[in-house]
Amino acid sequence: MCPGEALTLSPDMLQQRVSVCIDDVSQWMTFNRLQLHPAKTEILWCASTRRQHQLPTGPVCISNTTVLPVTAVRDLGVYLNADVSMAAHVTATVRTCFAALRQIRSVRRSLSREALLTLIRALVVSKLEYCNSVLVGVSRTLQRRLQSLFNAAALLVFSARRSERHSSVIFTG
Repeated sequence: MCPGEALTLSPDMLQQRVSVCIDDVSQWMTFNRLQLHPAKTEILWCASTRRQHQLPTGPVCISNTTVLPVTAVRDLGVYLNADVSMAAHVTATVRTCFAALRQIRSVRRSLSREALLTLIRALVVSKLEYCNSVLVGVSRTLQRRLQSLFNAAALLVFSARRSERHSSVIFTG
């Protein structure tokens, strides 16, 4: 199948071709003593936002199991959504990091400055840095959401309030 050919096929034909292709991969895996687990398999149709309506919405058959397409998948901790905008990954990262910051804030007074910095590096910065190369080219909106995490971490470290907008506290990008 040539690039671009997928969008000229009807959704039913595309589903059928992908099903045959996955069955071929499954046979190759079996021949090489590997196993494809259909219950753990997810189908993600990727296309631009403008072309999403052209993609199949029905299930794909994989070894006598039907698999419904999903809007986002996770692989090695990176979320990828159907329009490849990385919005699902940014949302998951922001949610996890803000939860960690809330927990750190609740025990901040019991921590030394060094312990506070260590917790922020381990629970927030490490998540922001993990696979950050996949975020190249994301929208300004998603960049701002990630930047808000750095700002919140800086405010926590310097015990500043949100209303205090000191250039030495807030990191801008």
